[in-house]
Amino acid sequence: MNTIDAGRFKSVMGHFATGVTIVTAIDRETAKPIGFTAQSFLSLSIDPPLVAVCPAKTSTSWPRIAAADGLCINILGADQEAVCRAMATPSDDKFAGVGWRPSPSVGAPLIDGSLGWIDGRIEASYPGGDHEIVVIAVHDLGDATSEGNGSAGPLLFY
Repeated sequence: MNTIDAGRFKSVMGHFATGVTIVTAIDRETAKPIGFTAQSFLSLSIDPPLVAVCPAKTSTSWPRIAAADGLCINILGADQEAVCRAMATPSDDKFAGVGWRPSPSVGAPLIDGSLGWIDGRIEASYPGGDHEIVVIAVHDLGDATSEGNGSAGPLLFY
């Protein structure tokens, strides 16, 4: 088996630009919003509509999101870097100062100003090294343009 240096792997993979999302839910135990920043997100299937997200196994937010009744994936705009950083940092209240409303079908936090959002529920989960590969059935979705918010460029990780 070939041994790849983790730093080199991150460096090379960092040359592939990816969009940035925030995965959110309402914590069953506290009834408070929870979320984390995720760049490992993809569209998986049109029929049936499925997406996937790959949270790290070390995530402290993911187990609480996975236990929730549903989740919302918020696609961030270029002007939302501060929100991205807030959700990527361990904190008791990542949502301090972040505007949001309940998403239409599952009630998870839909972050104000997001370019798009996907409401869903977990369909399946698979091991993926130091991450999980989580398949999510899409229940509802929308974008900034269809909601009359115009359009902005995406927030990219590069």
